[in-house]
Formats: sequence, structure tokens, C-alpha cells
Amino acid sequence: MAYIGAQPSFGNFQTCDAISVVNGQAAYTLQVGGVNISPQSAQHCLVSLNGVLQAPISSYTISSSTLTFAANLATGDVIDFVTILGDTLDLGVPSDSTVTAAKLNNDIISGTTALTVSPAATDEILLSDAGTLKRTDVSVFGNAPAFKVTLSGNQTIAHDTLTRVTFDTEEYDTHSAFASNIFTVPTNEGGKYFFEFHTLVDDMDDADSALMYIELDGTKVVGSLEQKYGSGGTQNITLNWGGVITVTAGQTVEVVIKHLQGGNQDLRSADTYFAGHKMIGL
Repeated sequence: MAYIGAQPSFGNFQTCDAISVVNGQAAYTLQVGGVNISPQSAQHCLVSLNGVLQAPISSYTISSSTLTFAANLATGDVIDFVTILGDTLDLGVPSDSTVTAAKLNNDIISGTTALTVSPAATDEILLSDAGTLKRTDVSVFGNAPAFKVTLSGNQTIAHDTLTRVTFDTEEYDTHSAFASNIFTVPTNEGGKYFFEFHTLVDDMDDADSALMYIELDGTKVVGSLEQKYGSGGTQNITLNWGGVITVTAGQTVEVVIKHLQGGNQDLRSADTYFAGHKMIGL
């Protein structure tokens, strides 16, 4: 292609550090900034000795980072400079703020243009924190840890006995943190969680009461109490609650229930569940 004026130059041009001549020595190490550098070939260098440009191959050769002259140099010889012209088609390091989005392929990060499978919780994404790129797991941006558990069959609750609800069926449990009817906050996953429960108690007599609440490390959580009364004769009643509780790693969360009906009462499995999830950004 023809150009008006000088043809554009390409290459990662570098000038080697000054080289001191050693009497009777032909081989010298090429460095840039004190670091060994290996030109692509002798033809990719300009070498000046005693003010005269040297011919590649016949006057000097290059192997890795070693420049070897055809004859030993002597005291008084001066290697004026060694300039490396760069590798073939090497454009060098772009100047700051010169590479725009239009110059990048759309697969520059992931190697693919489409996400064909859902990312795993431990897959990493890049984000900018005040201009600084950082990596973090996908799980940070999901409502996880999360779980939902139910009863596989009705649970019988004795009169006036505080009883742990035996949730024995998991719909989901992202961190395998629910076991033996208790949710244990996973390591490094403390924070604010939204918990909720719901149940139906069979055949409560008029004015008899039942209560159901969440215990954190075996202690009732303030504000999680639900108390209902039967009215107009024997009937079923529902107990439910949902709200935010702050927890720390290793703490246990469970649901307990008690009623004052005269005999045993059943929790309906079809109407009973306990669920929770960590809240994003809180």
C-alpha cells in the first residue's frame, strides 16, 4: 500500500542497556532495564560498533539473549548501541487509554459468546470496585445459602410441651446446612436472613391456644412469636411468621411449637414448611 509521507512503523522497538567492551571477548548479554531480552533474530537488530552499523550474520549473530561478534573486541572498541526492532507483526505495548471496546472481540473474557449452562456457585465473575477490577464468586449475587423443608407426614404434638418441628424433607438446601431439623449458618455466611414458617394445627377447641416461634441457639427470637386461638367450637388454626433475623456463622436456627389443647394435636404435613435465605447486600 502506498503512503503519503513516511510509512507507518510497526514493532516493539527497544534500545538495549549500554554494553561495556571486554578486551578479547566477542559475546555479550543483551538486556533492557537490567532484564535479559531475546530478539527474534539478528536481522531484527541494529548494532553499531565504533560508529559503524554491523551486518547481521556476517558481523554478528544472536542466540537467545547473547550477541556474538564475528571477532573478539579489543580495548578501545565501543558498542554504540543495540536497537531491537521487535518481532514480526509485534505492535508492542499499546499506550494507555488507546484500546477501545470496538477493538476487542466479544469473547475476550469468557472465550464464548453465549452462556449455555447456568454458572456454578463457585464460578467467578469480574466487577469494578471504584475502578479496580476484582473477582468474586457467583454465589455472592444469589439469595444463598437458602433452604426450604417440609414434613413427610403429620407430626403429633403433646399437650403443653414445647416441641421441635421435625422437618424431614428438603425441597432445596444450597449449602447442605439443614440437618436434624436444624439450620446451621455456614462458615463465612453470617448476615441478615429472611426466615419464614407456616403450619396448620388440627382441631383446636374454642379459646385454646398454640404458639410457634424460631429459636436461635436454643433461645426464642424476639418478635417471632405467633399465637392463635380457636373460636366457635373445634377448628383448625394456622400459625405463620416471616421476618429478618441477623445471624452469625455457626449459629443454629430451628422452629418449635406448643399448644394448650387437652390432648395430642397434629401438625398437617401438607400445610407445614420452614424456609430461609441470606439477603443480598445486607
